[in-house]
Amino acid sequence: MAANDGEENGATLFETKLAKGRALYKLFSSTILTGIILIWIYRLVHIPRTGESGRYAWIGMFFSEVLFGLYWIITQAGRWHVVYRRPFKEKLSASCANKMPGVDIFVCTADPILEPPSLVINTVLSLISYNYPSEKLSLYLSDDGGSELTFYALLEVSKFSKYWIPFCKKYNVEPRAPEVYFSQNIDTNESNFSRQWISIKGMYVDMKCRIDSAAEKSFIPKEIKDQHKGFSEWDNKVTKQDHQSIVQILIDGWNPNSVDIEGNRLPTLVYLSREKKPGWAHNFKAGSMNALIRVSSEISNAPIILNLDCDMYANDPDAIQDASCFFLDEKQGKSISYVQYPQRYSNITKNDIYANIAYATNQFELSGLDGFGGALYIGTGCFHRRESLSGKKYSEDHRIEQNTAKDNINGRTIEELEEASNVLANCSSEKGTLWGKELGLVYGCPVEDIVTGLTIQCRGWKPVYYNPSKSAFLGVAPITLDIALVQFKRWAEGMFQIFLSKYCPFVYGRGRISLGAQMGYCIYLLWAPVSLPTLGYVIIPALCLLHEVPLFPEVSSFWFAPFAYVSIAYTIYNLFEDLTCGDTLKGWWNYQRMWLIRRTTSYFFAFFDTISRHLGLSETSFVVTSKVVDDDVQKRYEQETMEFGSPSIMFVIISTLALLNLFSFGWGIKSVVLGSGMLEKFVPQITICGLLALVNLPVYTALFLRSDKGKIPSSVLFKSIVVASAACLIPVY
Repeated sequence: MAANDGEENGATLFETKLAKGRALYKLFSSTILTGIILIWIYRLVHIPRTGESGRYAWIGMFFSEVLFGLYWIITQAGRWHVVYRRPFKEKLSASCANKMPGVDIFVCTADPILEPPSLVINTVLSLISYNYPSEKLSLYLSDDGGSELTFYALLEVSKFSKYWIPFCKKYNVEPRAPEVYFSQNIDTNESNFSRQWISIKGMYVDMKCRIDSAAEKSFIPKEIKDQHKGFSEWDNKVTKQDHQSIVQILIDGWNPNSVDIEGNRLPTLVYLSREKKPGWAHNFKAGSMNALIRVSSEISNAPIILNLDCDMYANDPDAIQDASCFFLDEKQGKSISYVQYPQRYSNITKNDIYANIAYATNQFELSGLDGFGGALYIGTGCFHRRESLSGKKYSEDHRIEQNTAKDNINGRTIEELEEASNVLANCSSEKGTLWGKELGLVYGCPVEDIVTGLTIQCRGWKPVYYNPSKSAFLGVAPITLDIALVQFKRWAEGMFQIFLSKYCPFVYGRGRISLGAQMGYCIYLLWAPVSLPTLGYVIIPALCLLHEVPLFPEVSSFWFAPFAYVSIAYTIYNLFEDLTCGDTLKGWWNYQRMWLIRRTTSYFFAFFDTISRHLGLSETSFVVTSKVVDDDVQKRYEQETMEFGSPSIMFVIISTLALLNLFSFGWGIKSVVLGSGMLEKFVPQITICGLLALVNLPVYTALFLRSDKGKIPSSVLFKSIVVASAACLIPVY
């Protein structure tokens, strides 16, 4: 069924459709729930008496199964009310061609080493080349590293854009990140296009070489510094953590003289590095975003804001038009706070070795949350209504204003604008204000974007999740296991802290958002504690098998049926869901491995660190994920070979659990072959250990067979064997 959004009062610019098969899925999930309840009953009815072998192991299994069951119930919020959105871009072009809103684009970077300037400029160039009126487009680069290398790179962009933007629009170039575009096989048979293609590529390569050379030497030549007054902001006293606010307008898009080589207006381009001083809380990315909101309000003040990470380039040059359909719809557009796109990547291997895409999550889970009005704000790839980020509650009177930067500056000079903006980026600009509380992104939580989205929804605004067939943005996924795990650890820790704070959706959202939306948020906020039942199921059955303590009903028993049904039915459905979303069979299997690894390492450490922090034993720190890797690592990633290589404690846990289940599986098979009568009682435990051993095959290969630098280090192997062997000797009570 489709919702006729806007039909009564004006142009219908998007439609919302409920997913098919909801009734069938509800029937299926009800059978799963019945099986879960029967498993709980079995555990309670058959619990060993005091003094009997395996009593505490049995209790541990019951604890794991209860938590698994409750978490599964919560995840149904992502399946029961799936909706799909479709904007009508062609209607927008016909009815609103002269009424398109101004758009301010925010790009955040924090470190020129971990996030090289050559990477950042590709993101910037792809964004300022949108098929959108340039006079209504402004891009702000926030450099929390306060690096003159990043400023220099943006200065180079301001020059190259005069050639790149008209080239892109004239030949409808896609994608518009030059590094990606020029790496493709392009048909250059047409002579005029060929000449321009060669010329533009040469200009890009020269620019990139200059930027990379300056970055490598950590030095910018004097002749370059003399080209722009902005370099005077950097002196010997400027450091990453101690410098004044710096605002430099590199392209004043409202100036009729700021044009490209074909005489077309250029978009506004602004460099910002907010002030940092020792002793002042800078609030990481949230602080950077709030500084951008204030500074942009002084210069362009566009009603729509797009924020993007520095490693995500625009893949669809018409993405702004798609997002605008939601905001400009006559009936529902006035209530929409933000339009969130899924996070996708350009460097995913065929079978997604580290399960970065999460096909079913993007296709079903996030769409299901959208159906309950709880679309998550994930911190990047999101179009915002400025009013909703500025602390305003939803009102029927809200309309998108059709302003431009020229309307906002009131004839002020660049110097006057920069001076006024500098004040707004000072450390003291937030002192005694509601910034970080009711204005802008919320402070105090490591995953500030999730909390910000929740607070916006609780003020009456409605978010939208839009998952187009053509990716609007493409980022860079981690290509080593340790970086991927650290990233998930950071996310899981931050989200669990939200659950334990006043922003817990069941508390903060009660009476403000639907129960389905509250549950939907908790799918992610409870990543950390779900590590406990996972570890229980990985460890307890293996240890009990070694000590011949049965934990499950015999195959011939009625009680075996719910265990078998829940496991098999859920796995088959999970596989079907992933395959229908475009995943491969091997990709699904890789996802199962990463699901296990994340829960037993990243999520567990996130749980442990969060509890420690609440006890005052540790503090949260922000980790910038590196975007730089060497050629050998890249080659192994492309070959879909898992990258270990470091003596991380996470790898010790992964290896130990893999070896423990291998030992137990081997012991179980030996006992069955020798005819000790174990088969009937221990089929479930042997199966669990066997599946865990099978999913860990790449771990065994990295432990014993590989000789490259990505193998598991011998120190990790030694520790794992010692710990796993010691665990096998632990008595089971």
